[in-house]
Amino acid sequence: MKKRIIIIGATSGIGASLARQAHGKGYIVGGTGRRVERLEELQKQLGEEFYFRQMDVVEPGNASIILHSLINEMGGMDIIVLNSGISNYPASSISSMEQEIIDVNVSGFVNLFGEAFQYFRQQGHGHIVGISSIAALFGSARAAPYSASKAFISTYMQGYRNRCYHSDYDITITDVKPGFVESEMTEGKKGMFWVANTDKAVRQMLIDIEKKKKISYITRRWRLIAWVIKLSPNWLIERI
Repeated sequence: MKKRIIIIGATSGIGASLARQAHGKGYIVGGTGRRVERLEELQKQLGEEFYFRQMDVVEPGNASIILHSLINEMGGMDIIVLNSGISNYPASSISSMEQEIIDVNVSGFVNLFGEAFQYFRQQGHGHIVGISSIAALFGSARAAPYSASKAFISTYMQGYRNRCYHSDYDITITDVKPGFVESEMTEGKKGMFWVANTDKAVRQMLIDIEKKKKISYITRRWRLIAWVIKLSPNWLIERI
C-alpha cells in the first residue's frame, strides 16, 4: 500500500522538491501553500496522485480545517512535513516583521503539529517531520527571531518525542536541521557557505525520513558545524 505524505509549504524550494521526489518514489503526495498557481503547476507535473489545498498557516482555524479536508481526499495520512517558514535575514528590527516570523514559524507550526499529533494518536501510528535549522543551535545577531523560532521548533519536537517514548504512542518525530540550501529564502544573500543544491539536500532528507531518524542534518557535513557550535564557549558564539 502506498504511503501518504502531506507537505505543509510545498510551493517552492525544499517543499516543492520534496513533493516531486516523494511522488517519484511512489508516495501519494499532498501539498499546501499560499500560492495556489504553484500548487496547480505541481499537479500538472505530477498528475492525479498529487493533491493540494491553498493554506495560510497564520489562520489556525482555517488551516486545521484545510488539513483535515486534504487528509480525507487523500484517504489518510502517514507522514506530515511541517516545512512552512519565513526569515528576516538580513536583520530587521521592524516589530511587525518579527511578529510575522513568530506567527508563521511558531504559532502556525504548533497548530498543525497538534492537529497531526492527535490524528496519529487516533490512527495508532504516524510520522511528524519538522523543518528547523542549524540556526536553531545559537542566537544569530543577523536573524534573532528566525533562529529563536527554529530553536523553539527543535525543543518542542524533542519534548513530544520524549512524550512518545514514555507512552505507547507509535509516532515518530524527526527534526530536520538544514544548513544553507538553495531557495527563494537564501537567494542573493551574502555570507553563506556550503550552500547545497535543493534536490541534493532533499534526497538526503527523504532518506533520513524513511529511516525514521530523530535528527537529520542537511546536508550531512552540517553535522560537523553542529558539533562545533555545541562545543564552543558563549564568548565565541557571541562573535559569530
